[in-house]
Amino acid sequence: MANANATQNVAKKESKLPTIALETMEMDASSGLENISSDDLATPRLKVLMQLSPELEEYENAKAGMIFNTVTNDLYDGSKGIRVLPCAYQRQYVEWADRGQGSGAPINVFDASSDILTKTTRDDNNKDRLENGNYVETCGNHYVLLITDDGDATPALITMKATQLKKSRKWNSMLLNLKLKGKNGLFTPPSYSHYYNLKTVKEGNDKGNWYGWEISREDTLQDANLYTMAKTFAESVSKGEVKVKYEQEAATSEQTPF
Repeated sequence: MANANATQNVAKKESKLPTIALETMEMDASSGLENISSDDLATPRLKVLMQLSPELEEYENAKAGMIFNTVTNDLYDGSKGIRVLPCAYQRQYVEWADRGQGSGAPINVFDASSDILTKTTRDDNNKDRLENGNYVETCGNHYVLLITDDGDATPALITMKATQLKKSRKWNSMLLNLKLKGKNGLFTPPSYSHYYNLKTVKEGNDKGNWYGWEISREDTLQDANLYTMAKTFAESVSKGEVKVKYEQEAATSEQTPF
């Protein structure tokens, strides 16, 4: 009985606590967040899970072919796909030491204007090798707004490399070749003028099988708030305010003939 009374007393005390009005929070908007910069944020990466991806062991519902959000740990059905607004694109070349021979961090990251690939030789595993033994990966980074089923949007990054570079080029061609008719004639709209659906499909060659991207254009963006958000994100990427944090794939995470 004493415990029951104590519980009732606590409940009564809690019910008398003053509530915080939304207006108060609005007046204190962003308080406590003043020192957080782009360097302190993690941009979610959206990646395709493979047969040996470690996430299949870590998450009960994870399956090969699903799309995984590396920040929220959300899983998306690859056959249904995700809806995105492409905001910006960036090609980079990343130099790595072989797994077990380095820190697991990139040795160097080169921008699109670099001639680093002219200094490499393709090895038997289709890796571009430098004379020092390191290899260079060509990465097509697509910065997008991931659109949820309820219409919310969050910035995210999709990196396409190796066999998926042809998908990256195809997507870029789709964006550049799209034309709309304005008052002054045809023009190329911003990349975030339309939604795109990204599904996963099983692919393969004589070396094995894996899952890759399948990209299709959907309807025109009509939401003015989303348009502004996409434009702002695109400008942030252009200004160099959004950094890619490269991580070396685990040896067992992606056993594909890339």
